Amino acid sequence: MISQDCESVDIVNDLLRKIRIKESQLKIAQESNMVYTAEALENQILELRYKLSQSQDPELQALMSLLDD
Repeated sequence: MISQDCESVDIVNDLLRKIRIKESQLKIAQESNMVYTAEALENQILELRYKLSQSQDPELQALMSLLDD
């Protein structure tokens, strides 16, 4: 049980890290007027957020909603 919780936290942390990286890349692409790159990054971020929402238990979802605010 504890190992499952640790794995879940590791997965969530990895997804959050990937989202932060993609958001940084998106900001750079937008500032550089790289329209197609920005669009691709936005789609990748949406996919990662979807994966994140699917991998979380209710407590982690509540925590994530606080981070979004």
